[in-house]
Amino acid sequence: MSKTNSITERDNALFEAGIKLGALYHQFSGSPVNLKTVDSLEKAIAESISVQPYVKSITVSIDRAIIRSKLNSEFGYCELEGRMLDVNLTMKYENLVVNASLKFNKELDYPLMKIEEISNIQ
Repeated sequence: MSKTNSITERDNALFEAGIKLGALYHQFSGSPVNLKTVDSLEKAIAESISVQPYVKSITVSIDRAIIRSKLNSEFGYCELEGRMLDVNLTMKYENLVVNASLKFNKELDYPLMKIEEISNIQ
């Protein structure tokens, strides 16, 4: 296998965006949550990811209707699931701005991470 140096700034920017969304998903899935703690969990997730390199902004929204439908009647909480998350991430890597998202895709029945837009800084 030959070594190649064709990795671009764009490649690294997209990799960084994917790593941040993957870390968010795997770090926080399974967290206990209820309607009283959902606001603080959204804030904790956003603040946790916002300190990572290159992150310019992040918004995290957790679907309260799903929480309501999954609350354990005895203990009053449920676990955070990927289907509950709606995340938008903006990061700047060198001369690029990447907008990425994590949203539940009903058609695929899957919390899908994707690049929404990538642009050069002029």
